[in-house]
Amino acid sequence: MTSTTTGLPDRYRPIDQLAPDEPTATGVIRSWRARDRVLNRDVALRVHTPGGPAARGWIARALTAGGLATPALSMVYDAAEGTPDDSPAAYVVNEWIDGQTLTDRLAAGPLPEREARAVVRRLAEGVAEAHRVGLAVGGLTPDHVVLRPGGLVGLLAVPAAEGTVPGDIAALGALLELCLTGRRGDEPGVTPPVIVQPDLAALVRRARSTEPGTALSSVAAMAALLGERPRTGNTDPHLSIRGEESESGWLRKLRDRRDAEDAALAAGRPLPRVDDAVPLTRDSYPPVPAVVAEDTAEDDELDWASTYDEDDVVDDEPEVAGWRRRLLVVGLPLLALAMVIAAGWWLGNNVISAASSVDDTQGSRPSTAAPSDDGSGGDTGTPAGTPLQISTATVFDPFGDGEPENDDDVPQSFDGDPATAWPTLNYRGSADFGNLKPGVGVLYDLGSEQPLSAISVTGSEGATVEVRTGDGGDDLDSYAVGAQGELTGGADVLSFESPVTTRYVLVWVTGLVPADDGFSADLAEVAPLSAG
Repeated sequence: MTSTTTGLPDRYRPIDQLAPDEPTATGVIRSWRARDRVLNRDVALRVHTPGGPAARGWIARALTAGGLATPALSMVYDAAEGTPDDSPAAYVVNEWIDGQTLTDRLAAGPLPEREARAVVRRLAEGVAEAHRVGLAVGGLTPDHVVLRPGGLVGLLAVPAAEGTVPGDIAALGALLELCLTGRRGDEPGVTPPVIVQPDLAALVRRARSTEPGTALSSVAAMAALLGERPRTGNTDPHLSIRGEESESGWLRKLRDRRDAEDAALAAGRPLPRVDDAVPLTRDSYPPVPAVVAEDTAEDDELDWASTYDEDDVVDDEPEVAGWRRRLLVVGLPLLALAMVIAAGWWLGNNVISAASSVDDTQGSRPSTAAPSDDGSGGDTGTPAGTPLQISTATVFDPFGDGEPENDDDVPQSFDGDPATAWPTLNYRGSADFGNLKPGVGVLYDLGSEQPLSAISVTGSEGATVEVRTGDGGDDLDSYAVGAQGELTGGADVLSFESPVTTRYVLVWVTGLVPADDGFSADLAEVAPLSAG
């Protein structure tokens, strides 16, 4: 049976049309929010008229996208080419993404720099995954970008009817400009908006460039650049930083001129001039940066003579410049040696002598007797199975992307109220954290070393956890697994094979349960139990 509204199987019931009809080279695409009657969930439904051979290329692209699993791109649930005898239209069914579109968000003004970087970076990471399997996404417009709860970003309508890799790069650059300024500068007759961040302005320019040597090489490169923190102390885009130094262009010219200058000083000749116009001494040159950014072709031809005015140049005599050079070469090592000697003298008089006095003083060594019961922890008189007090707790997420995982809710996992809980974020695709990471957890600090026999955990029924103990470091492998199990929804006691003495307890969530069109898990109450 087919729907009379779309000519599609009756499984999908259209609810609202999402956008005006989209003309393509092969037909027209109409987008709907629809209801999947079989799985009882909302989906994004796109219908291509006509079906059959005209839609074959689009359906092939959709089937390629169906193999992707990235939070930034809506998942493809179903796709069919259709035939004139069976269905007059082809269709693609995507995951429905709840949230605010970027268009609606920008109606309130441009995004802060940090948010703009994060939004475009997450999109770029998803698009880069598509490019790795040979799929150009297309459709990268603010109407299709959805800002999801928890700081995630999703792209609707994947894939578009048409797309190219350079087109995706340029579209991401336009989105970055739009997020930062609220306007686009690539439209005819429009004055380009000013991006105040030099590195982001250069990135937008390179994303739009089509000239070899200046265009951005890939979306993955854009994601990596957006992931870097903005640098301070250098506002000149011509002197931005990259990972390795180039031996071409202006840097090579500067080094050649310095070599010529050294030769002139040695021979007593006048110093060489730049472009035979402005004499420059060695002190007049700017410091050579350790590494130089790959920006544009014109940057490689940067002329230092045009950067400085004659009034800024000090015309020192060669003898004065040579004296300064010798002072730097000889004086700096001597100063460093003096600092090392002074530091050694201070350590010898203040640290070593203090340690010796402690060893020589009768009764100065700390006692190894059992600690007294002063309430500070380590009370061996606590009955076995008694819940111990937790001092502090923090989210432990070494495999995350740096974004918060409901950090503010962590105290609710040990507040004595099972009705409140710390939840993980909502992950799509699978109960294994959407195949993004192996787990996430909460690290509990008991304040001091305590003997433990078990941990009581109340959490989401069906979720799987590991109880680990360690030294409080950032590496998961530094925490040994003491117990593990699947939660029942009640107070589950996970016992160690033998008592463990530790200060830090990690409850590591390894498996999620279905929740709100995705997967998540809660820790409602965690209580370490004393070994007595």
